[in-house]
Amino acid sequence: MTIHKEGYKTITLIGIIVAFINLLSWKFLCENYCWLTWSILVISIGFFLFIVSFFRIPSRKLTIDDTLIIAPADGKVVVIEETIDNEYFKSKRLQVSIFMSPANVHVNRNPINGEVVYNQYHKGKYLVAWDPKSSTENERHSVVLKRGEKEILVKQIAGALAKRIVNYLAVGQSVKQGEELGFIKFGSRVDLLLPVGTKLNVQLNEHVKGGVTVIGTL
Repeated sequence: MTIHKEGYKTITLIGIIVAFINLLSWKFLCENYCWLTWSILVISIGFFLFIVSFFRIPSRKLTIDDTLIIAPADGKVVVIEETIDNEYFKSKRLQVSIFMSPANVHVNRNPINGEVVYNQYHKGKYLVAWDPKSSTENERHSVVLKRGEKEILVKQIAGALAKRIVNYLAVGQSVKQGEELGFIKFGSRVDLLLPVGTKLNVQLNEHVKGGVTVIGTL
């Protein structure tokens, strides 16, 4: 397991704050309230370890196959439905949404090999990620990957806790399946907008692993 580069500053800052709080606690509280000092130590270390785990990148064997669409994120499949996309396609698409809790791995990966033909950031609200309106009203970053005649829209969506979406792609860039697409800090959701009729390999409420689980057939 390694730590994602997006976590370096956050982990360092939290580490400094935790150390400072505990130094003050041991200096001013330990003599009369030693139990409180130990409680602060345990709670703060637990919080620090949680922050570290949030930015983890576990070692895993990625699924690489040109004929398959691979999960762009870890999490739970919360939506499988046909919808009208008004942002790019202007037509009906098959939407698959993956909800990422704060405990999930939060690096996002390219679901297919292809070329980036669309890349757009949208300001928005911070509704809870499972709210259906979050797909169109929340802060989000959309990219469209094209391979042959097929196009897939990947939408990174901020949630109630997530306040920063990072996207590494640019229009005209060639990308490889499984490589990093971006990162969302502190829980959110990723939507896939697929061609109608795409054969899916996942079901509602199924837990998936980014870069590993097969979402469907391209």
